Amino acid sequence: MLDMNNYKRKVDETLSFLQHQIKTCPSVVIILGTGLGSLIDSIEVDTLLPYNKIPHFPRPTVPGHQGNLVFGTLNSRVVAVLQGRFHYYEGYSTRELTLPLRALSLLGADTLVVTNAAGGLDPDYRSGTIMVIRDHLNFIGENPLRGPNIDDWGPRFPDLSEPYDKKLIDTTLQCAEKLHMDNVTTGVYVAIPGPSLETPAETRFLRNAGADAVGMSSVPEVIVARHAAMKVLGLSAVANVNDPDNFAPILLDDIIRAAAAIEPALQQLIVEVLKIL
Repeated sequence: MLDMNNYKRKVDETLSFLQHQIKTCPSVVIILGTGLGSLIDSIEVDTLLPYNKIPHFPRPTVPGHQGNLVFGTLNSRVVAVLQGRFHYYEGYSTRELTLPLRALSLLGADTLVVTNAAGGLDPDYRSGTIMVIRDHLNFIGENPLRGPNIDDWGPRFPDLSEPYDKKLIDTTLQCAEKLHMDNVTTGVYVAIPGPSLETPAETRFLRNAGADAVGMSSVPEVIVARHAAMKVLGLSAVANVNDPDNFAPILLDDIIRAAAAIEPALQQLIVEVLKIL
């Protein structure tokens, strides 16, 4: 059985450290995915903490994840930005990789904006599509809530009938229309364990299972956020689209470049949503 007392101690120590480092508690947490780290250029930064200076924070090992926790203001909203995330395939359990979000939820944040770079499964998608996530499939094979529940953090069996907030989805689509973005749509995201990228047969299976985009992150964080009663907005930057019948090689460097090309539009959309949030 998982040692929840030890895990809770780590979360409490992380929380205590952060409380002594910041001026104001954030209301919004933003997690930046692969190649999407420059959103902090739009933030009036109060405090920047490298992950390796924060007790019990995991360390990102993947290119495109800078590894800083940034507190500041974005459009008059006090935000905490995780500039780089952690993944199950790096060797972390889903509890370990969601520890930062758990601490930030206990700090008082009530909204999560989670971003990722994803592969398109819907044949109508193109590289550059921004998918507002309306639902997800957890194919990672592990749930961050497995083991003893801490009732002060959330219920034993949290409801996921609406994992992504409908009002936030509608607001994001309205903002995209206002900004004349014709590359924004909604869809279902599937998280796989990685790090190997999907085969043609797996691509076909995931598409048939109802997924529109595939990645290796985000779902554990969303589960923890909903357990903590946070509202969630999910955004996938579709870096590539593969046809399982005419499959092309998928290279990480290409994904990072494609995500970087999408980033300005994604950043503009997030900034606009925060104006209305």
